[in-house]
Amino acid sequence: MAHWFDIHPVNPQARLLAQAAVHLRQGAVIAYPTDSCYALGCHLDDKAAAERLRKIRKFDKDKQFTLVCRDLSEIATYARVDNWQFRLLRQLTPGPYTFVLEATKELPRRVMHEKRKTIGIRVPQNAVTQALLATLGEPLISCTLQFPDEALPVSDPYEFEDRLEREVDVVLNGGNCGLEPTTVIDLTDGRVQVIRQGKGPVHGILSE
Repeated sequence: MAHWFDIHPVNPQARLLAQAAVHLRQGAVIAYPTDSCYALGCHLDDKAAAERLRKIRKFDKDKQFTLVCRDLSEIATYARVDNWQFRLLRQLTPGPYTFVLEATKELPRRVMHEKRKTIGIRVPQNAVTQALLATLGEPLISCTLQFPDEALPVSDPYEFEDRLEREVDVVLNGGNCGLEPTTVIDLTDGRVQVIRQGKGPVHGILSE
């Protein structure tokens, strides 16, 4: 049975975030709200929890995860960022974007793209996500919370309560946060490529 925490979407309760962080450090898979839709997350160094994320989403080994970070200072440890890439990230973060970047050796190979050795990077603007990351003190391995047989991601966890009870260990319920996923931007080929148009606007980005 999952632990359900009804958390305030603007002023998240510190005691609930502290409990969620403890569960994450003990190997939990968590469902939590972001600035696009709900996501699944786990501790960066937990191999078993990352494999559970793959199982829930039915990901193959070619599917990379996303590293959800508090700010740009955390990104350089896990992804290679040139000056032009950094300028774009500084312009668009925090916000509903996922950036595909070349992974560094500090990132566990199991969470990067097996062939391309890339990783998705996010710095969300959502208050619950930011507070959770600050409480945990490190990034989360993450992916969109969307069940393989569903056409849309989860925007309200109570609509999937029975299923989440079976699949995850902790649910941070911050209310409905929408259905639109992040905009995915690939920066690995020396240029800006919009892989998926999502919630983040792209007007003006392609000229960077």
